[in-house]
Amino acid sequence: MAAATATATAAEEEARLLRLEEQAEHGGGGAWEYLSLARRLRARRPAPVLRLGLALLNDASARSRLAAEQWTLYEQVAVAAMDCQRLDVAKDCIGVLSKQFPGSVRVARLEALLFEAKGDWADAERAYALILETNPFDQIVHKRKIAIAKAQGDMSLAVDYLNKYLELFMADHDAWRELAEIYVSLQMYKQAAFCYEELILAQPTIPLYHLAYAEVLYTLGGLENLQTAKKYYASTIQLTGGKNTRALFGVCLCSSAISQLTKGRNKEEDSSELQSLAAEALLKAYKQHASSKEALVAGMLKNMKLS
Repeated sequence: MAAATATATAAEEEARLLRLEEQAEHGGGGAWEYLSLARRLRARRPAPVLRLGLALLNDASARSRLAAEQWTLYEQVAVAAMDCQRLDVAKDCIGVLSKQFPGSVRVARLEALLFEAKGDWADAERAYALILETNPFDQIVHKRKIAIAKAQGDMSLAVDYLNKYLELFMADHDAWRELAEIYVSLQMYKQAAFCYEELILAQPTIPLYHLAYAEVLYTLGGLENLQTAKKYYASTIQLTGGKNTRALFGVCLCSSAISQLTKGRNKEEDSSELQSLAAEALLKAYKQHASSKEALVAGMLKNMKLS
């Protein structure tokens, strides 16, 4: 109930943001209300934020009415300008903030972001390194260093930065998932499996992690990995109410592979019921949603001796 209420509230606020945007863009007022709401919702709307924010900043009377809030607007417009590649505007906004708040870490982050926007990676790295000298636990700066490595296509460096980041912020699930996905892209499947194990331990009811872990284990191969993969495909099916087609296929593929590996050795525990149920669920799903491919799937399952 709480999740549904939160979703409905978020949708209402998003709709309100769009109404305010249209109103402000057509001269109906409400620009500051729109900009404040966009900031609170963390909405990425750089073009209208840049237009409406600049209009306020260029109006001396409007700017004076904002009082201390004008500095927040300068920051918001600077970020929007970088998103829109209006680096001249970003530079001017950051210059105003730097003059008003000399030595501010927040402004230093903006200056480093401007180096990033220009593609001056080395200068950005140096700027972030200076910030970390005084505050080694600045989470935003650590994340920007990871982003720089990825932007340059240096995935090995991104892995290094992510591992160092997770030593400081072990509870960041998004970082564990990002590291796992990079490991998969580098075909470092054992390391990816470790990341997904951490995610499952921390958030055991999220089916995405069970599925991703199963697929990594299936890719690694070998009897033990295949048996474990099958269990996690099964848990994905359970967590999704039997509606995850990828996991249903995974059970079938694991069953077939295990059968081939254990032929004549009888090492696989009896799980024919699970295999049969997965095959039946797949055929039913294709019959309902993609009847033209039902025969193809049936033939595939028959070849795997699962139907």
